[in-house]
Amino acid sequence: MNRFWSLFGFALPHRCFARLDAEGRCQAFKQCRQAPAGNNWIEIEEIRLNWLHQVLPASARIHTPAAHPRVQLLSGV
Repeated sequence: MNRFWSLFGFALPHRCFARLDAEGRCQAFKQCRQAPAGNNWIEIEEIRLNWLHQVLPASARIHTPAAHPRVQLLSGV
């Protein structure tokens, strides 16, 4: 179905992701349209190869809006 929509120019843009280890060091990069499956993948603004095997700067992360407090309360029950 995505191929059908891409004929009309409605393709989703690629997003950048970094996989972090337990210490916050960047282990891998991935560019795709959906978030990768698995743990420790976070969305970043751009891919910079000099971040590989380094602690990812906080400014590189894309901050997602926090969930509504009521939603958090209901999910915590």
